[in-house]
Amino acid sequence: MGLPQRAGQPYRPIRSFVRREGRITPSQQRALTRLWPRYGLNAGEQPFDFAEIFGRRAPCILEIGFGDGVSLLQQAQAHPENHYLGIEVHRPGVGRLLHAMEGAGVENVRVVCEDAVSVLRRNIPDRSLDVVQLFFPDPWPKKRHHKRRIVQPDFAQLVRSKLRSGGHFHLATDWEEYAQQMMGVLESTPGYRNTAGRGNFLPRPDSRPLTKFELRGQRLGHSVRDLIFERR
Repeated sequence: MGLPQRAGQPYRPIRSFVRREGRITPSQQRALTRLWPRYGLNAGEQPFDFAEIFGRRAPCILEIGFGDGVSLLQQAQAHPENHYLGIEVHRPGVGRLLHAMEGAGVENVRVVCEDAVSVLRRNIPDRSLDVVQLFFPDPWPKKRHHKRRIVQPDFAQLVRSKLRSGGHFHLATDWEEYAQQMMGVLESTPGYRNTAGRGNFLPRPDSRPLTKFELRGQRLGHSVRDLIFERR
C-alpha cells in the first residue's frame, strides 16, 4: 500500500513508523559495532536461509518491532529450541538487545534493522515461519494517519504467505479501536482462522511475556487485547 505515483516521481511507500533515533548510549553503540557481525543480518535482495544462519533446523518465530527487545530475549531464553528473528528500525533498541543477548549468553536470536514490510517481501521465504508476532504497534490514533497503521489487508496477506500451514499470527494492542480494526482486517483476509472464535479476543497467553510498557498501561487502566490467527 502506498501513495499514488506522480509522473516522473519514484514510488514512495507509506511508512508505518517514523525513524526517531533518540540517544544511543555508549554501551549500545559498542554493542552495535562489536556484536552486529555475530547477531545481525543485513537485508539484501536474497531470501534468508534459516538453517544456514542458525546452523540447525528448528521452529522460527519472527517478532516485528521488538522495541527494547525485553520480550524477545525472554522468549529466546525460555525456548532455546526455537529460532527467533527480530526486526526493529530504531538503532538504540537494537543496540540494547544485542548488549543484553551477549550478557545472557543467548545464541538463538538474529536481528534485522530494516523496514519490516521490505524484509518480509525480499528476505523471508514463503511458508518458512511458525509464528509472526506484532506486539503494541504504533496505533497512529489520528484518523488521517490510520493509513500508516501496519495492519492493513495487504500486510495481513503478506504475513500469511510467510507462515507455514498451521502457523500463527499473534498480535497485541492496548488501543481498543485499533484492536477492532485488526480483528476486522484479519477476519476479512482469506486463509486465516481466529483461534478464539469469530469476533473474540484472547487473554494474554503465557508465550507473550509482560513488558514494562504493558505494566505501565495496566496502571493507567488500559486493557490489552490479544489476537491469534492461524493460517489455514
